[in-house]
Amino acid sequence: MSTDGLVLVTGGSRGIGAATATLLADQGQRVVIVDIAPEPLVGTDAILWPAPFDVASEATVTAGIADIEAAHGPITGLVNAAGVFGKMHRIERVRMEQWDREVNIDLRGTFMVARGVGVRMAARRSGAIVNVASVAGMTSGPIHAYTAAKAGIIQITQTLAAEWGRVGVRVNAVSPGFTRTAMLEAGIASGALDKELLSRPSAMNRLVEPFEVAQAIVWLLSPKSSGVTGINLPVDAGFIAGSTWAAYGGLPEAPEA
Repeated sequence: MSTDGLVLVTGGSRGIGAATATLLADQGQRVVIVDIAPEPLVGTDAILWPAPFDVASEATVTAGIADIEAAHGPITGLVNAAGVFGKMHRIERVRMEQWDREVNIDLRGTFMVARGVGVRMAARRSGAIVNVASVAGMTSGPIHAYTAAKAGIIQITQTLAAEWGRVGVRVNAVSPGFTRTAMLEAGIASGALDKELLSRPSAMNRLVEPFEVAQAIVWLLSPKSSGVTGINLPVDAGFIAGSTWAAYGGLPEAPEA
């Protein structure tokens, strides 16, 4: 990926997608953002694709990618950030229509966009793709469809990296921990989530900021990671590292300054 190329960011109007698109645009990249509910990113040069982009619709994905390339040129970088968070339920209360919705958007949608863009990149023998997974796909929790979908994203990332590696297309994933997006903040404000419980298991005792995930994504898109493909990079403030320490009495507290 160079500044001569075009980066497509799905879910680009909000959250991690918006943070990534903003950072890319600030670095001089040409960026097109798509979203199911498209809204421009104020203060950036990111290009808003005005039509709703439903990653769960094969027809929308196929036509949208073709139209974007016809309008703006070949896509050289892809950030698959579109997704929905899971409903927290006991297993017996999981409704299959909710399961299907989460899997269709998070897993099926990621695969369809990656395939649609990646096949074109492979034909041009160049490109970089970053899929947004989650630490939820590496651990367990009462968000049954979401954890399964995010684990699937990690798997298809490896498979696509192997599929296209010899034609010059790199495919990687990032797995954010609990990230301070508007969606997470709304969950905290409503009482559905507890900031202390989300933060305390992490080694750094805090939430992740969207721009921190964006920086990892931008690195994986860039020539600086030219030898990296097929990895899943946690950006989690040490959540995975610290989450098992409760069994040993908890993480050590920082000494008084």
